[in-house]
Amino acid sequence: MKLNNIWLLAILLIGFTACESDDDSLSDPLIPETQTAPSPVYTSGTADFTTFVAVGNSLTAGFSDGTLFMRGQEASFPNILAQQFALAGGGNFTQPLINDNVGGLLLAGTQIAGPRLIFNPASQTPGPVSGTPTTDITNVISGPFNNMGVPGAKSSDLLETGYGNIANLVSETANPYFIRMASTPNASVLQDALAQNPTFFSLWIGNNDVLGYAASGGESNIDSPDYDPITDQATFDGAMNAIVASLATNTPNGIIANIPNVTDAPYFTTVPFAPLSPADPDFGPQIPTLNGIFGQLNQVFAFLESQGIPNATDRQIVFSQTAASAVVIKDESLMDLSAQIEAVLNASPTFPAFVQSFGLPAAAAPIVANLFGAVYGQARQANANDLLVLPSSSIIGTVNEAQADFLQASGLPEALANQFAVEGVSLPLADKWVVIPTELTEIQNATAAFNQTINNLATQYDLAFFDVNTFFGGVASNGFQAGSAFLTADYVTGGTFSLDGVHPSPRGYAVIANQMIGLINTKYGSNLPTVNPIDYTGLYIN
Repeated sequence: MKLNNIWLLAILLIGFTACESDDDSLSDPLIPETQTAPSPVYTSGTADFTTFVAVGNSLTAGFSDGTLFMRGQEASFPNILAQQFALAGGGNFTQPLINDNVGGLLLAGTQIAGPRLIFNPASQTPGPVSGTPTTDITNVISGPFNNMGVPGAKSSDLLETGYGNIANLVSETANPYFIRMASTPNASVLQDALAQNPTFFSLWIGNNDVLGYAASGGESNIDSPDYDPITDQATFDGAMNAIVASLATNTPNGIIANIPNVTDAPYFTTVPFAPLSPADPDFGPQIPTLNGIFGQLNQVFAFLESQGIPNATDRQIVFSQTAASAVVIKDESLMDLSAQIEAVLNASPTFPAFVQSFGLPAAAAPIVANLFGAVYGQARQANANDLLVLPSSSIIGTVNEAQADFLQASGLPEALANQFAVEGVSLPLADKWVVIPTELTEIQNATAAFNQTINNLATQYDLAFFDVNTFFGGVASNGFQAGSAFLTADYVTGGTFSLDGVHPSPRGYAVIANQMIGLINTKYGSNLPTVNPIDYTGLYIN
């Protein structure tokens, strides 16, 4: 069974156009025609913008739509800031530009990072841009670079020597983006930043110390390739103290930003917990059969609760024939009832007949009971407190081939094996696709603690401080008026976030730059102008 179109978004492609004013073609009656209005005089106040260096991760680098690409980097918030700084004494600002607007990376000719995403108005879906990456990380480019944003970097990574050494790539102690921009293979990001003797800096780091865990659905299996735990508090505090102390001691003027909550990004809020529509021709006709199957399991849950297992009936699975139903997920916080499910089914006098109804011999009942226990021991239907990550939209309703092969090897016919291997329907979604409440609590607690550290350091070193957490929370809750554009945190149509659901769009980065400019002006007495967000796209369609 394959379900199509279970993730339906009411997506309207909105064309954003910037209107140019023709006011400059009109003469001002108060100014003689032979004179021109004086140009504004911009000053840096007590700050010094001569050498601006931006330190951070993908958010500093200008990462958007799933990768780095030239146009995206040109719209990075540090590059926008540098253009405004130039009006008040700021110097040149260099970035380690990708070779093209396709994005992605190669390693000795082999692709290791894919191209950027674009939105297809015809299909109303995002997908990769046409083209092949041309940026090979073995081709090291010459710096120094004022934009020291390294995608994927955690706080402690900025201090690591050898983070740009290609020999360390296999052991995952090097970063492919830093490999191509490091001054030497054994330099650290912070060393390369300080070597430029910056007179002003920005620091936005720490997101990946939480985001990796959140984006993987809180994956807790250390053997999983998706395993990316939250950084422990001591490591984070030690790294942040060392980074800020080094930057602020050498450069007393700068701005530091904190970490936004994951619940404000469309990566975690777009896919509904109940996307299974009875109107879907691939799902609706299957509902009676599915409810018959889960009816057996639901009786087991009811019996187990009667025997003293608390809240066992909360795990009952029922699909509605009149409304959208929630997907089935694995909840690792639940008591594992695999053995109990198997035992109850094996003790049931009616279970062999149930097994026979699927064309299996009655003798297969113990095998099926074992499979039911293994698959549904920690299963339940999702609810509004669960966050399905954006990539889950592409796998819900599809057949998990590995599970289907396993079931066939266990003795089930191919058609039956496929029927019991449908992601989110007959097969619970794995941990990596869902952030459950206990995992979300871990993420939120860590974010709050890390942000307290950042706030304390901003106060200690008397730096401008951008509370991104509160700002993005406001965008998610109420939207944000950016010139003539109204921005929200909605996927595709909101204008704030790019198609990867985590990183801002160019328009989002412009708004971030404007917020920073306001804070810098207030802190250091400068009078820098902001930019017009309408001049930056909210969505790429080519």
